[in-house]
Amino acid sequence: RVLRYGIKCPSPAAVTSYGGADSFPKDFGYEEAAALGGGVGAEAGGGDCGPRGADSSKPRILLMGGKSSIHKVVFHKMSPNETLLENISNSSFPLRLAQMDFFDPTFDYEMIFRGTGALIYVIDAQEDYMETLTRLYITVSKACKVNPDMNFEVFIHKVDGLYDDHKIERQRDIHQKANDDLADAGLEKLHLSFYLASIYDHSIFEAFSKVVQKLFPQLLTLENLLNIFISNSGIEKAFLFDVVSKIYIATDSSPVDMQSYELCCDVIDVVIDVSCMHGLKEDGSRSAYDKESMAIIKLNNTTVIYLKEVTKLLALVCILREESFERKGLTDYNFHCFQKAIHEVFEVGVTSHRSCGHQTSATSLKVLAHNGTPRNTI
Repeated sequence: RVLRYGIKCPSPAAVTSYGGADSFPKDFGYEEAAALGGGVGAEAGGGDCGPRGADSSKPRILLMGGKSSIHKVVFHKMSPNETLLENISNSSFPLRLAQMDFFDPTFDYEMIFRGTGALIYVIDAQEDYMETLTRLYITVSKACKVNPDMNFEVFIHKVDGLYDDHKIERQRDIHQKANDDLADAGLEKLHLSFYLASIYDHSIFEAFSKVVQKLFPQLLTLENLLNIFISNSGIEKAFLFDVVSKIYIATDSSPVDMQSYELCCDVIDVVIDVSCMHGLKEDGSRSAYDKESMAIIKLNNTTVIYLKEVTKLLALVCILREESFERKGLTDYNFHCFQKAIHEVFEVGVTSHRSCGHQTSATSLKVLAHNGTPRNTI
């Protein structure tokens, strides 16, 4: 399926009807992505890409602070306005995302924290957050004693209602007060990461991407593969996306421009929505996203957005100039080498149950083409 720029888009109402969680077939989930590096976090629990539950050590992401709207927008493809009406449901996210109240008397924090890879604490930037900071300190101080390897992430939420200077001031104040509380308790070595986030733009997806990448043992390998791929294909920027959540699990080493990231997210939405409306067979034999999924979108500023399926749940989305895309055969050849290397990375993870080194994937790119000529060495 090739989508080219200029296709007439359906009405907003039509897109909405296909744009929810039902855009994907019922069997389109992380649990089915067997040995080929299925979606986000498939390797985060020690290398098992199989069904959830096959590896009970798979790390858990705890979402604390009572903001179910974040969960709905990122993992259930709801629009922000829909979250005001819908109840939260179970997620198929393979990192076992859980939303919990630490101060619930039935909360067994030792059992929960012991298997947690990251704790996300949500602070409402538009409300008085002094009591919330106290709760954050209590939660973090107990969690680090149970699991000192846990990552602590703070989402400063609802910043869409603040001016830019107020956002910076609010972040600085929360950062200072939270670290002062930890320093007073002798926990100054404990690191908190802070992110400005809103469900009304792509900042919440960017924040979750950063959190998930820290739990991904193959991150450096994937970044290395992307760097090799773009340097030999004339590509300016490349993201490796989890299609369901629009979280990018890896990108090349160049800085991430928020506008480029948002553009790539929108391309994924367009591909899935158009495929659902025009690409599915009545007998359900074809998925909205499969090995034939592909998009080439040419913008009016000589920029080309190129999307290709990598695995059942991963997509490569690239940004390049039209003159670079004139050598599409070169790009496609290099993509084939990149795709093969990605499959090897996850296959090794499945068989060895340990994270992969840089050497694993380099073998598949030894024939990567540069300027149209295959090379024997990188």
